[in-house]
Amino acid sequence: MANPFSKAWNYLMALFDSKIEEHADPKVQIQQAISDAQQQHQQLSQQAAAVISNQRQLEMKLKRQLEDIEKIQGSTRQALQMADQARANGDEAKATEYENAAEAFAAQLVTAEQNVEDIKVLHDQSLQAAAQAKRAVEQNAMRLQQKVAERTKLLSQLEQAKMQEQVSASLRSMTDMEDNSSTPNLDQVRDKIEKRYADALGSAELAENSVQGRMAEVQQASVQMAGHSRLEQIRASMKSDAPGQPTAAPAAANPAAANPAQTGNNPAQGQAQPE
Repeated sequence: MANPFSKAWNYLMALFDSKIEEHADPKVQIQQAISDAQQQHQQLSQQAAAVISNQRQLEMKLKRQLEDIEKIQGSTRQALQMADQARANGDEAKATEYENAAEAFAAQLVTAEQNVEDIKVLHDQSLQAAAQAKRAVEQNAMRLQQKVAERTKLLSQLEQAKMQEQVSASLRSMTDMEDNSSTPNLDQVRDKIEKRYADALGSAELAENSVQGRMAEVQQASVQMAGHSRLEQIRASMKSDAPGQPTAAPAAANPAAANPAQTGNNPAQGQAQPE
């Protein structure tokens, strides 16, 4: 039966990981992915370097073993020649000693040649391993370059996504402002202004068509007529003051008589015009 504490711990860790993943910054995650890829490439390069180093060491060891074989072969020949020379000189004991030495060199030669064969096998294997390691490093370097290029692309897409989110947030805020009843929108303000303008026009129209409005028109007309009469008086006085001009008519001196509109005989001043 599974341990309930272990299950609870695993659940909490999974929940914690999911929360971290949910709130993680994509830019940081991209950089982490690139850093991991770079570390993997570095480790792979170090492993490949170790494989190539082993192959080089086997090459040097094989070279030394071949040189030792040549030396042992030379020593074996030298011992056989010396044995033959001693036997030719009648020294059989000496010849036997040289032959024993030649046999010892021959035994060393057999061992050295066997070592060379073993080293050759290892060297061939190391050559294949080194070639595979080189290809692995090259392929991983290409993948790393692709990831770096993908990082640039993802960062650009991330910036575009952020800008789009800002635009969407602005649009949502405008929509929320329009939907918010406590904040008047432009249409409501326009309706309010148009209503006030229409009310003002209606009030003005009523004022113009009322009795007070007609009276005001009559009074305004009387003032305009009085102003016109006064202007004629000034013009007449200017003509009379000019040299060589005849004296102004006596009627001009009495504007009330010349302009009955200024007197109380004007029915417009006494009563309002019927509508």
